[in-house]
Amino acid sequence: MQDFTPLVVGIDVGGTKTHLRAYADTELVADHVRTSSGWRPHEPVAAAGWLAALAADALPTGARPAAVAVGGHACETPRQCARIRTGLQQHFDAPALVVGDAELLVPAAGLDKGVGLVAGTGSVAVGRFSDGTSVQVGGWGAVLGDEGGAAGLVREAARAAWAAHDRGEEPDELARGLLASFGVFEVPALGAALEGATDISAEWGRHAPVVFAAAEAGSPLARAVITEAGRSLAALVERLAARGVVVDDVVVAGSTVLSQAPLYGAFATALARSVPGARPQPLREPPVEGAVTLARSLL
Repeated sequence: MQDFTPLVVGIDVGGTKTHLRAYADTELVADHVRTSSGWRPHEPVAAAGWLAALAADALPTGARPAAVAVGGHACETPRQCARIRTGLQQHFDAPALVVGDAELLVPAAGLDKGVGLVAGTGSVAVGRFSDGTSVQVGGWGAVLGDEGGAAGLVREAARAAWAAHDRGEEPDELARGLLASFGVFEVPALGAALEGATDISAEWGRHAPVVFAAAEAGSPLARAVITEAGRSLAALVERLAARGVVVDDVVVAGSTVLSQAPLYGAFATALARSVPGARPQPLREPPVEGAVTLARSLL
């Protein structure tokens, strides 16, 4: 089969999990999911080797890709992605393309242009200028940004709980939920608990369900945090529009925003106010299908 039908490989490297799919024409040859542990996008040689090892594990013995496209978490600049691509082409004698993982959303949705917005552990939005140049906003990590992602929600929830404590208020559902989740006994101890994380985004992000549970239980603080998170996600799209990116279609993905209706609703409401012409839509296909589409375009 490999002698006659080109094998295209698409890889979606997310912050938590990685998904590889390979097709020979329309036949699914490989569909492999694993953790993203060991992915080091700021070390191009290591990143390329990691991707090559992933392909070797996932593809049938002796399979030789005709084209490979990768959407990589934390591939933040065209230069960084190009360096990983150069390293990847040393492993595969085939055309390759490496982009940020959010760039997979628009092709995965079957669109030629638009904005990809991800709100999972972190948050980021990407689009393209009229000349095809990619532009990214957000994605600054849990310490500096990622508003609307799981880690950012937890950071802002802790700030809200601490501000209420400073006002002399008794802990509400949000504060009590955070204390229980972090395993501390008083609000001032939340700061040390946050600072003690070694993998900040992942460790903070896993506490995000507390925020939504508190909002459902009636916490005004939690509801305000979610509303502001929705505004922050809409602001990413607004920022792209201000820079001249076409934002008519906004493809939304990410475990946090798609699994939590209050956050998606807050985002959609804020987007309708700030960018009235934008049409948000949840991504229905796995993002890896966007990588496969990009790989096909290399043939």
